[in-house]
Amino acid sequence: MRDAYQQELDSVGDTLVEMANLVGSAIGLATTALLDAVDDLQRELENRAIAILARQQPVATDLRIVVTSLRMSADLERSGDLAEHAAKLARMRFPEKAVPRDLRRTILEMGQLAQRLMAQAAEVIITQDVEAALQLEKDDDRMDELHRMVFQHLMDKQWHHGVETAVDVTLVGRYYERFADHAVSVARRVIYLVTGEHADETTPEQPATV
Repeated sequence: MRDAYQQELDSVGDTLVEMANLVGSAIGLATTALLDAVDDLQRELENRAIAILARQQPVATDLRIVVTSLRMSADLERSGDLAEHAAKLARMRFPEKAVPRDLRRTILEMGQLAQRLMAQAAEVIITQDVEAALQLEKDDDRMDELHRMVFQHLMDKQWHHGVETAVDVTLVGRYYERFADHAVSVARRVIYLVTGEHADETTPEQPATV
């Protein structure tokens, strides 16, 4: 009986990893098929978690696993929504480009970074590596820098692409920035899952002094 219960808990983690990998692909590929899969996985995970709560009545660490997994699932589902928003914006402007040439390099880096951060979040779910989770939050600093660069570009007096394009770029930048925030949130929840402490209460291990 205990083995079956442990398998149920493990399957929740496996589903989270699958969701993270899918939304990481979605932000790069932004395809409807992938996004539908994310929604299906979230519903499946929620049903499984509720069943565990009802049948097993977990306590202590096991309860933390189930509750935290539900919260991570919500973060990942919202990430999928953001990828969908980016895809819809690109489709709406086709055959024109939503992003002007002078901002494409910045937006491209934001998209690549968003995908990489979510891949790191999936790895953190698997390894439950607190140091890697803390590093992910540091890596997100670059996304914040890129987001600021977008706004600086929009505020430049030389901007000549019009209001509609400015709105498109603002939205796209926000989608990527929020996507990265959700990846960070997942990593923070893994820290809580492992340590019982929230990320702002956890400090990286210092190397031993000789």
